[in-house]
Parts: sequence; C-alpha cells; structure tokens
Amino acid sequence: MEAAHSSPAADSRETTVAPALPEAVTVTITVESPEQMQDLGRRLARVLAPGDLVMLTGELGAGKTTLTRGLGEGLGVRGAVTSPTFVIARVHPSLVEGPALVHVDAYRLGGGLDEMEDLDLDVSLPESVVVVEWGDGKVEDLSEDRLRVLIDRATGDTDDDRREVTLVGIGDRWKGLREDLV
Repeated sequence: MEAAHSSPAADSRETTVAPALPEAVTVTITVESPEQMQDLGRRLARVLAPGDLVMLTGELGAGKTTLTRGLGEGLGVRGAVTSPTFVIARVHPSLVEGPALVHVDAYRLGGGLDEMEDLDLDVSLPESVVVVEWGDGKVEDLSEDRLRVLIDRATGDTDDDRREVTLVGIGDRWKGLREDLV
C-alpha cells in the first residue's frame, strides 16, 4: 500500500471558514398607540437583565424614547426618561436594587464604537441595561448577544399611531424571547 503524498501546493492552501453568525429570534408586535408602546417597554423590562444591550432603530417620531420610557418604568429607575439627544447619554439608577438604565442617543455620532469610547459603555454594560437609539453600525461590538428593536410607522402626512415593532434577539441570551414576552 502506498502512502499518501502531499504536494507543496496542497500544503500551502488555506481553508477559510466563515465565522458562525449568532442565532436570531424574531418577534413582531403591532402597537396601536403611544400608551401601548410604553406598555411594550414595561413588558420587555421584565425580561431584561444586567448586561443586556438593546439597540433601537426607527425614524424620528417612531417611538424609540416612548418605548425606553416604558423600559425605565418597568425597571424601576430614577428620573424621567427623555430623549438624550443633546447630552448623548443619561444614566438612570435603579430605585429597586435592579440594574441601572443607560439611555444613549447615537444619532449625532458619526463613527462606530471608537467614537463612543468616551461614554464607557463597555464599563457600564455588565451591571446595567444599555439602550442605544440609532445604534446600528455603532455598538454591535459591545456584545455578541443583543436585542435589536426596529420600529416602523406610516410616513407622510398622517396621524396614524400604529407601529410594527420587530424584536430581533441575537445570540443565545435571547433564545426564549418569544415565550418570555407572552
């Protein structure tokens, strides 16, 4: 029996393996009013834990801050949750010995995580719930497990309050998201 031979060309070949993408769970919920958006935030707060990264995406007026206000109520944090557009980030400490809520508005930040480094989100994340409005393309590197919340609304001259809210749980942390929200 002859031994297998390997050629120099065969030895120099590299095998490229694409990194495995974290598993995602998607849940879509229709919200009919700002009150229902805030209630969704309260319900979502029940499943959040220290170390969770929540990324909110939606155009101006979609309801990102309204949802975050509900998160704050559900988490039992101090202070009124308002848009942090001009201060970039607000920290709302817990009043019930739970995690703090770090609310970030990345709208005016053009770069990625490097530009956000001064906010020390990587330091805050382990003991807080970090919610980043306009965070797509900027904060994904903070956590392999994260929750993306995409809020779609009717555009144009309309007073329609209906929103389609799509929750995309990325990573093992969010495998039970669908069941947790029931």
